[in-house]
Amino acid sequence: MKNTMRLLFATYVQLLAVAIQAQAIPDDVMQRAATLRDNAMRGSEAYRIVESLTMEVGPRSAGSAGDKAGVLWAVDMLKSLGLKNVRREEVLVPHWDRGTISVRITSPFPQSLVATSLGGSPGTAAEGIEAEVVRVESLAELRALQSDDLQGRIVYIDHIMQRAKDGGGYSKASRIRSCGHVVAAERGAVATIIRSAGTSTHRVAHTGSMLKNFIPADIPGVAISNSDADLLSYQMRSGMPVMLRLHSTARFLPDVVSANVIGEIPGRGDDADEIVLLAAHLDSWDLGTGAIDDGAGVAIVSAAAKLILDLDERPRRTIRVVLYADEEFGGKGAKQYLKDHADQVENHIIGLEADFGSGRVWRIASQVAAGSLDIIDELHRLLAPINLERGDNKATGGADLGPLRKAGMPVIGLTHDGTHYFDYHHTVDDTLDKINRDDLNQSVAAYTTAAFVAANIEQDFGRLPLIDKITTCAAEDDK
Repeated sequence: MKNTMRLLFATYVQLLAVAIQAQAIPDDVMQRAATLRDNAMRGSEAYRIVESLTMEVGPRSAGSAGDKAGVLWAVDMLKSLGLKNVRREEVLVPHWDRGTISVRITSPFPQSLVATSLGGSPGTAAEGIEAEVVRVESLAELRALQSDDLQGRIVYIDHIMQRAKDGGGYSKASRIRSCGHVVAAERGAVATIIRSAGTSTHRVAHTGSMLKNFIPADIPGVAISNSDADLLSYQMRSGMPVMLRLHSTARFLPDVVSANVIGEIPGRGDDADEIVLLAAHLDSWDLGTGAIDDGAGVAIVSAAAKLILDLDERPRRTIRVVLYADEEFGGKGAKQYLKDHADQVENHIIGLEADFGSGRVWRIASQVAAGSLDIIDELHRLLAPINLERGDNKATGGADLGPLRKAGMPVIGLTHDGTHYFDYHHTVDDTLDKINRDDLNQSVAAYTTAAFVAANIEQDFGRLPLIDKITTCAAEDDK
């Protein structure tokens, strides 16, 4: 009997040892991370940061005076939080001026439309453009038309973006925005009008870049509000030719030097050269004050770093905050960062990007090596008390993490509730009043917890396969 008991006890000890060894996040890290999570839920610096950025700097479109002011503000802000190695890394960015715009239906029933030029759009000649409108609902329908159908006409792409918690409707709408003009110009159209890539029920138009891989647009591109799109579609259904007049003074100015702004919490010991990257973008469009896109992201990652910085002990790995330049206009900040840190790519063990507003984080997804999914499983359990669901292993991380992800860096995707995000995205309504403090602090809690764990465990997240494909406006890329 005693021998049997000894054998059972020995087996139990062995199983316990295996279980402890297999635990991806040690108990002490779990406990400290849970404390950080709970502290963030009670309050953080995030609201103060986004309030300062939007109220003191305001719009920050690439190359503008606001962009320059934003860079200076960001340097001061990261220094005031106590981050180390705060610096600017120069980026040459485009400088596009929106100018003025007027869009009017001249027949059969004359009415003015609420419109905005798409980023990168050329202006019109002084006399403007007046032409008949051809309506389609998709890129596929546009591609099916011939030059005889479009020569000298204005293409109107009437795609209604679908509202979704995860923002899933935006991918198709944004591709129409960035590629519709390419397909239309190839067939002789003189301009493109799109129903805004947004879900707003207000009479506001959503801007956004119409450039793909920095290729200049040949014809003007314009977005109209959803209510004005309804108006234009109504007139198209009359069966009578619809004539539209467009005048725009949009133009490109010479490129301008901007900067990625960086601050760090240096790691300790042998792991200090490994980097956990917290990313957001500093630039914004010029219509609103860039509160949800992406002042909220700037605030979330900066406040997360501050909470970790205030601990008694530095993390094992370095936590690096990068506030990127030029995300909205094509991502030159992210591309420049990859060039500047080409010798450090493999040191970037994981990246997290906040660029989907200030709604509560409701899901944790990832794109990590299969052997590292146990970390994400345990991290999910740690975040479950603040109501996060477990997502898949297909996260993209975000636009600014794209170049590093394609170079092999794994990512954690914390999905914000985007149910109402695209009501305000890229519009005059992107202002501070759209941000809820409690939701913002919950987001900070999620990012703080994930970054702290990633920076303090022994295990890493593996590497991803390299990707060299460039998405174009070709039909085979319409997905």
